[in-house]
Formats: sequence, C-alpha cells, structure tokens
Amino acid sequence: MIPVPEKRIAEFENMGFGMFIHYGLYSQLGQGEWIMNSARMSREEYAKLADTFTAADFDAKRIARTAKESGMKYITLTTRHHDGFSLYDTKGLSDFDAPHTCGRDLVREFVDACNEAGQLPIFYHTTIDWHELSYENDFKSYLKYLQDSVEILCTQYGKIGGLWFDGNWARPASDWDEDGLYKTIRKHQPDALIVNNTGLDARGATGHPEIDSVTFEQGRPDPMYRDGMPKYIAAEMCHTMNDHWGFGKGDLHYKSLTEMIETLCDCRKVGANYLLNVGPDGAGNIIPIQEDILRGMGDWIRLCGNCIYTGRPSEIKGEWRNFALEDAQNAYLFVYDLGVIGSANVVVDGGGRGYKYFKNVQKKVKRVSWTDNGDNLDFVQHGDNLWFDATGFPYGCNYVVRVAQVEFEA
Repeated sequence: MIPVPEKRIAEFENMGFGMFIHYGLYSQLGQGEWIMNSARMSREEYAKLADTFTAADFDAKRIARTAKESGMKYITLTTRHHDGFSLYDTKGLSDFDAPHTCGRDLVREFVDACNEAGQLPIFYHTTIDWHELSYENDFKSYLKYLQDSVEILCTQYGKIGGLWFDGNWARPASDWDEDGLYKTIRKHQPDALIVNNTGLDARGATGHPEIDSVTFEQGRPDPMYRDGMPKYIAAEMCHTMNDHWGFGKGDLHYKSLTEMIETLCDCRKVGANYLLNVGPDGAGNIIPIQEDILRGMGDWIRLCGNCIYTGRPSEIKGEWRNFALEDAQNAYLFVYDLGVIGSANVVVDGGGRGYKYFKNVQKKVKRVSWTDNGDNLDFVQHGDNLWFDATGFPYGCNYVVRVAQVEFEA
C-alpha cells in the first residue's frame, strides 16, 4: 500500500521545476564551488576572498522574476556552502558572513524577493565546513554550531519552504545527530521540507524518517517504489547546466536546451522534480547563456501547460521514450523525436510523424489535441489501445517534446 503524502510533500511535487543557485566567495575565482579544496587553498588564504566580496550585482528580485518566467516554482539558494561562508547574518556565531563583508544579508533579500514573485524559498545548507575549526577538532561542538546556524535560518526569515542539506556523505561513520537537527527545524518550521542530499554515490537513497524527499544528482532519476513505505517521500533531481555548480568561467561544456527539456520530461515521467542549477558570477550576475537557457525552458513549459506540474505518472504506456502523465480529468501523451513538416529541400530528417501507440488506456477517449495549438488529432481506440496521428511540427517550429492532451468521455 502506498502511503498518502503529507501536505507539504504533495505541494512540493506539484511544483515540478525549481532553480538551484550556487553563489559564494568561490564565485569570484570562476573555478567552481570546490576551488578551496581542489586548489588546496589554506583556510587563511581562502578567507581573504571575503575582502573582495561585494555581491554588487546580486539582484534577488531579478533572479526571482527570472525563475518565475522560466516556469519554476521554487528556488534553493546556497545559504552556506562547504567553504563555511554564510550569505546570511549569523548573529555573532561567526564573522565569516555576507553582512561582515558586503554589509548585506543576501538571504533576507532572497526571501523577500521570492515572496514577492510567488517562489518558494528553500535554504541549501552545508553540513561540512572547511572554515570552522571545530569541524575537524571538536565534532560535538561543531554540531552545536551547525544546529545554531540552522535555528537562525528557521527563526529570522519568516515562513520558509525547506532546508536542503549536503555533506553527511563526507563522514559516513560519524553521528550527525540528525534527530537534534531536524527537531530544531520542526520546532520552528513544522511545514518546511527537509532534504539531505545523498550525493553522487547514493542517488535516490532514503534516510532519516524526517526526510521528505530523496535526491538524485546528475543523470536521470529512477522511479520511486513507495509501496509499503512508512511515509510517502518525494523525489528531486538536481542538474548542472555545464560541469560545475558554482561559476566556472572556463567551463563551456553546456548541455543543450534540448537535453534539459528532455530531462525535465524524464523527471516528471517518474514523478520527480527537476532542480536546475545556475552559478552566478563573482558580482552576482546570472550569466547570459544561463539566462537564455532558462527562458527557453519557460517557453517550452508554456506550450505544454500545467500538466508538467499537476500530471502524475500513469499506467498508460507509450513506445520507446514516449510516456503519459495523468491528472484528475485528462491524460497527457509526451512524444519525442517528431519531425518538422516542410519541403524536402529544407527539412532535415523529416521522419517521426504519424500514428503513435499507447496502451493501458482504460477510459473511452473523446478527444486528442496538441496542447501547444489546440489542433484536434485523428485517433483510433480499440479496447485499451490508442493510436493517434502525431502530426509533425509546423515549419518554423520544433518543441523537442510535443504533448497531446487526451480528454475522456464522462
């Protein structure tokens, strides 16, 4: 038996698509978020970056608007990454934070902008710390420092969407006192999501009973088999646009917009959210190529409609990569690799059009139409088998994945 999801988890699943932001001192170097570790920089050498951190172009309102225009429903910000630098006011716990460097509480600005734009603010927070000496020297004291830090985030910014932790994988044999950490969150933010990233080596692994979502890092998520679980757990896959989470000035190895659209579809096929990362530059700008990709994602989402949010994995099955989602009223058939209609003199590889087959369609179909233009499509239903004429893209268009809405008889 599959458990009923708690309200916060059901609402999270309905969001479908979110923005991940990796921003911190490391952004100034443009060599990724792990540069302190990969370049073997000393604690003292790395800390000097705080002297030049201005966040002059970090515009939380613009970021939140960009997320909204891109079809995203939530934003997860690195309030503190592994370098130990906090974008929030640590209230005297440390002077290694944004208010002590640029005179601004960037998390305050972030939360206010999210609330204004209708985006759910979620706080990424490292559990490992390369700056805090107690992490290596007095782990019990460090855990107190970590819990006190999280308590600040839970009490100083109003209602938040959740906490997204990352780092327990670095000390798998240690007792991280997750009971105490999550108790602190539930005390102050009972409706907040709790996520603890299992890392590249344990994608999709479940953990502590308070965890609300498993994580998949890079690649594609696997289906969640929730039958018999004591609690319904969501799933989320986080993805970089290139090969780094933090700004990589020399990283030109970008995934294509086509790949990211298909990845979003593959995530929703198995009921997982897609958390797509941006790495602002040292001043806080989302660089143009990343903004353009986000706009492209938003353009596609507007073509397919709300089914990308409210649609759930379906027993209706298509051929090859084609799949279906269902909501309370309709089914939505996702079709890959359609060709463009046009003259053979200009159209490259015009195949892929024609009748597409889906099975396990248990209800009587009344209408099949494209979500992008509303055109009715010819179909044949025999028992629980459905074929519909997947007309190609009009010349001048190619939406990568095209979605057909199936309406059923009452």
